Amino acid sequence: MYRKVEDFLEDWTVSSEGTANVMKAMTDEKLGQAIVEGHSSLGWLSWHLVGAAGAFGHFAGFQVQGPGQQDPQPTSAQEIVERYETLAQAIKEEATKLTDEDLLGEVTGFTGPTKRGKLLSMLISHETHHRGQMTVLLRQAGLTVPPIMGPTKEMQG
Repeated sequence: MYRKVEDFLEDWTVSSEGTANVMKAMTDEKLGQAIVEGHSSLGWLSWHLVGAAGAFGHFAGFQVQGPGQQDPQPTSAQEIVERYETLAQAIKEEATKLTDEDLLGEVTGFTGPTKRGKLLSMLISHETHHRGQMTVLLRQAGLTVPPIMGPTKEMQG
């Protein structure tokens, strides 16, 4: 749980930049890459992260505009990246308006009342989880996995 706004902002900057870099490694042709037939694809996961960032931002009380549940997944990897980067920047700008005390305030989360600082921690954990899935799919698709928290296996040898 975040208790200091500057800590969230530091982590969000690293997390959102890492997520954007993973998304930038996708190609339009490989958006359908899934671990096996019927499972989440690169395109689905990346668009899910755009939508989820909007939902988390909404629950946190931020004035951000994510896609609606009925908005179709774009067929362009570049469009997904652009939508994500715009939303990630909006979350960052909204978070700078918070005080440390605001992080202790309760908001309505996905499962009911939760502290805003906890919700923002869940946002980053959610991104990390799906970003990890995406790196596996990138590798399966024969695409280059970008460094996120250090060098990739390919960079080490």
